[in-house]
This record gives sequence, structure tokens and C-alpha cells, in this order.
Amino acid sequence: MIPSYLQDLFQKQSYNPDNFFLIAGPCVVESEELLEEVASTVSRICARLEIPYVFKASYRKANRTSASSFTGIGDDNALQLLNQIGKKYHLPTTSDVHAHDETAPAAEHIDILQIPAFLCRQTDLLVAAAETGKIVNVKKGQFLSGPSMQFAVDKLKKAGNDKIILTERGTTFGYQDLVVDYRNIPWMQEHGVPVVMDCTHSLQQPNQTSGVTGGNPQLIGTIAKAAIAAGVDGLFIETHPNPAVAKSDGANMLRLDLLEPLLEQLVKLRKAVI
Repeated sequence: MIPSYLQDLFQKQSYNPDNFFLIAGPCVVESEELLEEVASTVSRICARLEIPYVFKASYRKANRTSASSFTGIGDDNALQLLNQIGKKYHLPTTSDVHAHDETAPAAEHIDILQIPAFLCRQTDLLVAAAETGKIVNVKKGQFLSGPSMQFAVDKLKKAGNDKIILTERGTTFGYQDLVVDYRNIPWMQEHGVPVVMDCTHSLQQPNQTSGVTGGNPQLIGTIAKAAIAAGVDGLFIETHPNPAVAKSDGANMLRLDLLEPLLEQLVKLRKAVI
């Protein structure tokens, strides 16, 4: 069941309330042209399949392996583009925030503040995000269990905000790999909040000696199908028309033209398991 605070965001969309919701878009704001292509394509697909849709792109990438990696086109420019895309396509939008003083400026332009997994224990960041009154999506740290995310939920609620999403994105498995423990989906749902499966970052191969994170995008469908079967509320999928030339996380993004057939399969699976 999609909670009322998410239903309010989807009020301009026609969707099946029994469907999972989708958070999707490119990893980072690279250009206006990229945002237009992805938003127009994915919103069309989701409208046809009656999937409630949140557009995602990071206005700045702070968590990069190498100091030479692309971080963004400038905060103000990127946030304004996200705002513009949301209004044009009647889509709620989301992006990462990395520090407490970023939350208020970001909240002026986006609908959901996303807390990166590495920062899910940062109390000042969680409190500042909660105080904006926006929905806060906290990614489970790669070093944490689902039950331990209760403490992140408690921090947000004590700051006066119960509009919360939790996202599973894999658990550290050695130095350069992740593994998904699907028990975390029902465990985090026990905290009384919707749970999302991040189908792309959970396939990362971080900390490569090349300074560029690797990935296994050919397994995105496997991760997504298993999450639907486990009863997840939403899916997070980063997608790009040409991941090979993407400026961030190209190694684990889904090629845009592969998204529609995957979502068709997932909608059928959802109908079979609810």
C-alpha cells in the first residue's frame, strides 16, 4: 500500500495503486538534454503500465572513488533543471543530499531528499532533512542490517517527520562486492515505512583500483524480480540512454531502451504475488 504522503506526490499521475512505485533516472544531472530524454521516455512507459513514478538524478555526486571523477554541472543549475523537469512532466523528483546545510536549499527544488547509504547514521543530516518537511528516503548502509535502520527512522520521527522511505542497496561482501539479503525488505517494513529496492547500486563493485566503480547491470532484472517476489513497495533503477558514456555509475546503470520490457515483466510478476 502506497502511504498517503506518496499518494499526494502522485496525484497528477494515473496509476494502479496495487503497483510498486518506481524511482528512476540517470545517476547525475549531466545536461538538460539527458534529463529531457529520460524523463519523457520513462514517464510515457510508466503512464502506460500505470506505475507511479519519481524522477531521480543527483544534482551533485559527492561520493566518488577518484578525485578526478565528475561531480556535477553546478548545484544551482542542476537543482533548477530538476525543478523544471518535475513541473514539465508532472513528476515528483528526488536527489541526494550530503550535509545538513544542503537540505534546505535542495528542498526548495525537489520533493524527496535522499540520504546516501554511507551517511545514514549522520544525525545532523537526518535531523536537518526531517526539518524541511519533505519526504526523506534513507538508503540502508552497506554495513548495516535491516533491523538496525530503526535508529534512522527514530531520528527522523523525533525531529517531527514521519514521511519516510527506506531503501535496500546491498551489503558489503569483501572489499569490492555487494550481496543482497532479501530478508531486509520485510525487516525494514516492520519499521512501518515503505521499502524500496535499489536494483542498480546493489550490483556495484566499488573500490576498484582503477578508481572507477564496476558493476553487473546484466543482473538488474534478477534483483528487481526477486525484490517484487519478496513484497517490496518500490524499485529504484538508474537508467541512461548510453551507460558507456555516462559521467557517473555507467557500469551499473540500465540502458534506457531495456527499461520498458523489464517493467512489463515486473508488473506481471507483481500481479501474480499480491
